[in-house]
Amino acid sequence: MLAIFNKGLVKPPQELNSPASLASSRKPKLPQEILKDFESSNPSNSFSISFGDVASLAYIPPQNPYSIHQRLFCGLNDIYCIFLGSLNNLCSLNRQYGLSKGTNEAMFVIEAYRTLRDRGPYPAHQVLKDLEGTFGFVVYDTKAGHVFAALGANEGVGLFWGIAGDGSVVISDNLEVIKGSCAKSLHHFHLGACSIANKG
Repeated sequence: MLAIFNKGLVKPPQELNSPASLASSRKPKLPQEILKDFESSNPSNSFSISFGDVASLAYIPPQNPYSIHQRLFCGLNDIYCIFLGSLNNLCSLNRQYGLSKGTNEAMFVIEAYRTLRDRGPYPAHQVLKDLEGTFGFVVYDTKAGHVFAALGANEGVGLFWGIAGDGSVVISDNLEVIKGSCAKSLHHFHLGACSIANKG
């Protein structure tokens, strides 16, 4: 998966502004180039959606659809989610939120995010503490200009982030994508961390 957010939408964390990246002979790529490279790695099976120059989301479905480590993409009511991994307690979470049995992890995360946004104030960790499993996700709310990204405490899923050539934040589960795109301005996404950013 790949998510790119303009620096006006998401402020890069200090840890990504590495002095080593300034001294690197390799220059970070621009978002359009990063997205093009990602899509060309699997041209017959990749999917991407862009929101002007503000954000881009890209996704490649898993080779094995029955893998316990799923890759899911969902868009509902101008909210988009890329979900990696699985939730062990999805059935009970769906009951708790009043959702149907057919609701998958990406759909659930969107509903949990909407609850956090609309019925708050709930701190983000309040929603995350109820999630059991191996997971990482990125949510982009196009209307509110929010980005919500998180990684479960179980180390079965890895997320990495870096800074593109124009200062945009790049998030991917593929370390090679980040290394090839962001020069030395990259870092592991912190376990259990979450990020909410607002453009306004």
